[in-house]
Amino acid sequence: MTAAAVLDALTVGDVVAEIAIPLTRDSLVRYAGASGDFNPIHYRDDIAASVGLPGVLAHGMLTMGSAVQPVVDWAGGAHRIRDYQVRFTRPVVVDPTDGAELTVSARVAAIDTDAGTARIDLTVRFGGDTVLGKAQVLVALS
Repeated sequence: MTAAAVLDALTVGDVVAEIAIPLTRDSLVRYAGASGDFNPIHYRDDIAASVGLPGVLAHGMLTMGSAVQPVVDWAGGAHRIRDYQVRFTRPVVVDPTDGAELTVSARVAAIDTDAGTARIDLTVRFGGDTVLGKAQVLVALS
């Protein structure tokens, strides 16, 4: 069911998506190839350590894009996303063996029936810590 089909049924506070998203070193390599961001802090432990990082970090845009995908799926496609903003609050360290797991919860924060939009607030965590602050998605529902 798409968001357009449930506009009248939405209530502030509704959870529209919850998901765990695994990230691996392979995910980082694939993202680097797709984005062109080959900064070695995203795939080499020695380089990450040499600049004082706790380990290889997931790309910020990979984290951001992964976090919004459940809302895109719920809404019925990327064409429904009108605005998406986040603040990066903590890095996501991707272990070479265990990877990393993002948890995403998407909750209706505001509904504008005149404009046909809903603001969906995301809670995005890694290891219990919030990694994206003020993560808000404006979705067109009509």
